[in-house]
Amino acid sequence: MRKYIIGRLIRSFFSIFIVVSIAIVMIYTLVPKENIFFGDSYLPKLGSKPDETIQYKNSRWEELGYLDFVQQSDMCKNSDNYSGCMVIGSEESLVLKANYVDEGYTVDTFPKSGFLYAYKEYTAVELITNWFSNFIQIDNVNKISDDGNLDLERKVYLATDYNGLPAVKCSGCENEYLMYLDGSFPFIHQNFIKLNFGVSYPTYSGVETIDVISSGQGTYDYEDVEFPSGKTASSPLDLHNCTYKATSTLDRLDQEKFDSNYANCSFNYQDPSMISTSYLFGILALILSYVIGLPGGIFMSSRKGKLADKIGTVYINFMIAVPSLAFIFFAKLIGTAFGLPDKFPQFGFNDIRSYILPVIILGLLGTAGLMIWTRRYMVDQSNADYVKFARAKGLSQKEIFNNHILKNAIIPIVDGIPSSIILCISGAVITETVFAIPGMGKMLPDAIKAYNNSMVITLTFILTALSVLALLLGDILITFVDPRIKLDNKGDSR
Repeated sequence: MRKYIIGRLIRSFFSIFIVVSIAIVMIYTLVPKENIFFGDSYLPKLGSKPDETIQYKNSRWEELGYLDFVQQSDMCKNSDNYSGCMVIGSEESLVLKANYVDEGYTVDTFPKSGFLYAYKEYTAVELITNWFSNFIQIDNVNKISDDGNLDLERKVYLATDYNGLPAVKCSGCENEYLMYLDGSFPFIHQNFIKLNFGVSYPTYSGVETIDVISSGQGTYDYEDVEFPSGKTASSPLDLHNCTYKATSTLDRLDQEKFDSNYANCSFNYQDPSMISTSYLFGILALILSYVIGLPGGIFMSSRKGKLADKIGTVYINFMIAVPSLAFIFFAKLIGTAFGLPDKFPQFGFNDIRSYILPVIILGLLGTAGLMIWTRRYMVDQSNADYVKFARAKGLSQKEIFNNHILKNAIIPIVDGIPSSIILCISGAVITETVFAIPGMGKMLPDAIKAYNNSMVITLTFILTALSVLALLLGDILITFVDPRIKLDNKGDSR
C-alpha cells in the first residue's frame, strides 16, 4: 500500500500543478487585464493625472504578476552616469531605451513628465514559473533588512510566550513566533513555512487571499493581554502572529506595548472565518443527510416494491425534480412561519436559531442522491449469487441483509465519505447567498465577477487539492471496510 500511496501522491501533485497552471494561463492571457480595475475606487480619482494613472495601472499589474514594470529612475541605476541618464532625451537615456527594447520590453514615455517607463508582459511559461517559484516561502533570520536597525540580532531561540507556554522565537525573521502552543486546534502552530497565494484585488485590496478566507470576521475580540513591554491592557491583538515593523514606521503606541520591532500584529475576531463558517454548516448538513439518507435507502431496499419503497421514491423524485432555489425559498417560507430567521445576521453566530434552516435545507438537498444510490447498491447486491447461496443454506432474510448485503453495498457509499467531509469546506453558493451567511461558498463566483484573479487561483488550488486528497482517502478507507480490496501498483484490485 505504501508504494500505491506514494504513487497516488505524486500523481495528485501533478494533477494540482496542471489544473492550477491552466487556470493561471487562462486568467492572465484570455481575460483582458484592464478588467481588474472595474471595481477599483481609487483609479477614477486619477483621471486628470495621466502620469499617475499609467504608474498606478502598471504597478498594480506588476503586483498581480502580469508584467515587469520599471521606471526611468530604476532603469538608470544600471547606468554609469545616473545624473546624465535621468536627463530627458540625453544620449545615455536613448542608449538605455534601446537596451530595454532589445530585452523585449515595450518602452514609452509618461505624457506629462516625459520620463521613460518600460514593461514586459510575461509569457505563459513565465506566469506559471513565477507563481509556483514564490508559492512556498520559508522564514529565516536574514529575512528582515532594516536600515534603521542595522544592529538587529539574528537568531532562533527557545523561549516562553506571553502565556508562559514554550515557543520557538526568532530575531531577524519576518515572524517573531516560528512555533507556539495554544488551546485551539491543532494546538501546535507554526509561522515559518507560508504558502503564498498572492494578494487580493480589487476586493479586500492589499490583504493576502488566504487571510481573507481564513481570518476571523465581525468585531474585534478583546481580552486582557500583557504586552512584551510589561504593559497590560484590553486588546484584540494576536501576539502570536506579530511580524517585523520597520523602525521608521514605529509609533509611540508601538513603543509603549512592545520591546522590539515585532509590533505589526494581526487581530482576534469574535466570529469564525469564512472557511470555518462554511465547514460548520457543511458538516452539520452532511451529518443530517447521512442520518436521513442512508437509513432511508436501506429501508427502501428492504421493502422493495412495497408502500415504504414507493413513498421513498416519490420523495426522491420530488427532491430531484424541484429546483434547488425553489426548494430553498419554500423551506425558508415554512421556517420563518415558525419564527426562524430568514437571514443569518439577524441573530448571528451565537444563536442556534441562525443554523436551523440553512442546515436542514442543505441536509435535505443531499438526502435524495444518497437514498437512491444506497437503494440501488442494496438491490443490486440482493440479486447476487452469494445471496441465493445464503438462502439455500437456510439463512434468514435478516441475517442475509445485515451480514452480507449491507456489508457489500456500503462499500461505494464509504468511498464517497471523505469527499463529502472534506469538500464541506467549499460551502453552498445558493444557500449562503439566500441566508447571507458569511462563508466562502460564494467567494469563487464573486471573485470571478470582480476579476479578483488571485482569489480565483487560490480557490482553484484549494478545491483541487482537497478533491484529489478526498479521492485518495476514499480509496484508503474502503480497504478497512473490505479487506479483500488491496491497493497496489499491479492494478489487480483497484
